[in-house]
Amino acid sequence: MCLAIPGQVIEIVDVGNRLANVSVAGVHRRVNVALLDAEGGGVGPGDWVLVHVGFAISKVDEEEAQATLWLLERMGAEYARELEELKGSAIE
Repeated sequence: MCLAIPGQVIEIVDVGNRLANVSVAGVHRRVNVALLDAEGGGVGPGDWVLVHVGFAISKVDEEEAQATLWLLERMGAEYARELEELKGSAIE
């Protein structure tokens, strides 16, 4: 199972390629945010996004992000496996 996990944008690190440094459950990863450019100007530092396979696929508010994280943590093994896969992934 693949999950979309909430993360908070820390900074835009490559404007041309639309890459951002995103904190997902304490794991920092480069994520492509280009899919969100059509959503009212894209995303910036402090925004919350749903991350799936290295792409930010949706912008969410902090309340929704926290509620989703709470539910994911209760999923146990699936959530833990997804975080381990995230730790081993990279977009350069």
